[in-house]
Amino acid sequence: MEQLNEVVDQELDIEENPDEMTEDELEIIEEHDNEGGGVGEQKGDGGNEEPAMPFEKKQRKKKSTVWDDMKIVKLDNGIEKVQCNHCKELFAKSTTGATSQHKRHLKACLQKKMAMGEQNRMKQQVLSFTEGPSDGITSITNFSYDHAKVRELASHMVLAHEYAFSMMDHVVFNKFMKAVSPFYKKITRQTVKEDCISTYQLEKRKLKSVLKSANRVSITTDLWKSGQKIQYMVVTGHFVDSDWVLQKRVLNFCNVPPPHTGVIIADALSKCFIDWGIENKISSITVDNASYNDACVRRLREDFSLRKRLSIAGKIFHVRCCAHILNLLVQDGLNQLGDVIDTVREGIKYLNNSEGRLNQFAKIAKQLQLPSRKLILDCPTRWNSTYLMLASALDFKDVFPRYEDIDPGFHYVPSDYEWLQVEEVCRFLGIFHEITNMISGSDYPTSNIFLVELYRIKELLNEKALDISDQIRAMALSMSAKFDKYWGETNVVLSLGAIVDPRYKMVLIYHAFPIIYGEEEAAVKIDEIKQLLYELYNEYVDTHFSSHAGEPPRQSVKRKHKEVSSSSAQSLGNVKKLGLPILTGKEKFQMHVSEIDKAPPEKSDLDIYLEESRYACDASANLDVLGWWKGERWRFPILSRMASDLLSIPVTTVASESTFSAGGRVIDDRRASMSVETVQMLLCGSNWIRNLHGIKTKSRDQSDVAESSTYHEVELPQN
Repeated sequence: MEQLNEVVDQELDIEENPDEMTEDELEIIEEHDNEGGGVGEQKGDGGNEEPAMPFEKKQRKKKSTVWDDMKIVKLDNGIEKVQCNHCKELFAKSTTGATSQHKRHLKACLQKKMAMGEQNRMKQQVLSFTEGPSDGITSITNFSYDHAKVRELASHMVLAHEYAFSMMDHVVFNKFMKAVSPFYKKITRQTVKEDCISTYQLEKRKLKSVLKSANRVSITTDLWKSGQKIQYMVVTGHFVDSDWVLQKRVLNFCNVPPPHTGVIIADALSKCFIDWGIENKISSITVDNASYNDACVRRLREDFSLRKRLSIAGKIFHVRCCAHILNLLVQDGLNQLGDVIDTVREGIKYLNNSEGRLNQFAKIAKQLQLPSRKLILDCPTRWNSTYLMLASALDFKDVFPRYEDIDPGFHYVPSDYEWLQVEEVCRFLGIFHEITNMISGSDYPTSNIFLVELYRIKELLNEKALDISDQIRAMALSMSAKFDKYWGETNVVLSLGAIVDPRYKMVLIYHAFPIIYGEEEAAVKIDEIKQLLYELYNEYVDTHFSSHAGEPPRQSVKRKHKEVSSSSAQSLGNVKKLGLPILTGKEKFQMHVSEIDKAPPEKSDLDIYLEESRYACDASANLDVLGWWKGERWRFPILSRMASDLLSIPVTTVASESTFSAGGRVIDDRRASMSVETVQMLLCGSNWIRNLHGIKTKSRDQSDVAESSTYHEVELPQN
């Protein structure tokens, strides 16, 4: 009775001071209510309530969660204890009903934790599906939300697809992610920026490791001024990996402050090479024809010559961009037809300035049932866009005079003779356009495919130089002069690249050189190329044997075989220990074979390769040249390595120009305040992550951004 009064007094005190209730006091009230004030309490071993007697007060159910894992037991001596259901440990039963000590035990109870883990394991798991390269389900595993992995892939998404950091703060995007997974946690723009930096640093370390295994690295570089009025230099590395696949990686996208002299650019490139650890692996540098590039390459050649790191005295070190030379060559030719081109260009501009004019022009085209629905307005400095403009205008040559009849202000109608000139020019420039597209790829070797088209260009120029049209003849002569200026000397890279193509070998050299250089000079050029070819091959032979000089001597191999030799050989060894000079037949044969191995072979790998017949295939077939050399690497171990290094040399700077296109998208008007370090992280990281996930850029045939930005398409209205 005294105990009950004590509890009641505590309850009255709590009601007067409700803000001062402690956890133990709450437990006291709870237990008092559960136990019905302690009157008539009878418990069994399981802590379950027994049916009350008719005249006893009905007991109330315990509400504390402690009793889900605890029970009250009565010992043999009649004392009641509280026992843990998991570990069976006993605790004193509080006279006041407090359970705090029991809660503390359950939090640390190892047996309970093990039991809870088993229950979770037995529950049905959420399945996750892992997709293979072809978007097919390849494996099914138990799903476990990994926020670190989500953050990593979010940084990959931002880098690969050139998204803004603020995308992660978009309201609907976060709702979308919550709908995908309720476990998703929001990633802020600052967090994703830091994750992109971490991804950039991680991928840079991986790429450095890959470059260590590369034999040679070819470089393309160019300068570009962004909308920030900051001059950037892009450096792209080209190499063949261990799987004999041509790789292209953007190594640097850095700011080069003016003045842009050859010395400053050369120093910037040298720092890049040292940073990547490839200063002793550079085989060539492909640049355009800017004067500062000539000075830059000359400075680098001098530095590399001092370290004796140039092949064949640097004859393949400086590669001029063939696409740039073609552009200069054709521009000189088009200048001879300036009046006709200006007439077509100004006529398209006039039509494009008014929607009403385009409507009238489209109506006439529809009446004539012309299938074409667009005109093209060129960029005057890009000849390929001028070619496309003239070709599109030819489809509407019958529309121009009819439109002049209804629009007195339209004075841009070429004469019939001028249209014939345009048609002849388009037919002439068509081959240049196809060659430019062909050599502008960066995902396949190009050093082996240009010479076979180069002689065709020279052959075509020789033919047009005798054309009956004065303008066509003047155009051909102007282009021939530019051709001889840049390609009149021996084209070492183009020639060696063609020779290591099994479809061409020396046969193409014998066929093309007389056309390019003339019959008299061709023999001298052919001998020069042969000499350089064997000189380069001998350098690779020396490198091969010097790198294999540290292999274990044959004695160590013999020792390994002695461990499994027969007992007779062991007994023979015991006889030798006695000092008796015994020479077995096996050892004498080995001495004979060693002498044969030391003798130089009668024919080298290069001789055998050149004497074998060409690889026969259709002219339209695309041979994987690197794949062919991969299959022949066991027959030609040294020559195959030389071939892979030659085939990795790009003949254009298109790879660098495509990076500038990406730079124009990343550094837009809303993000013009980004630091140069952030710009480099975004553009280099984008290139690396796209390669990591196998995301290919669109080809030039699929409206590549770099090309489509050089002209404007004028769509005719649908009437």
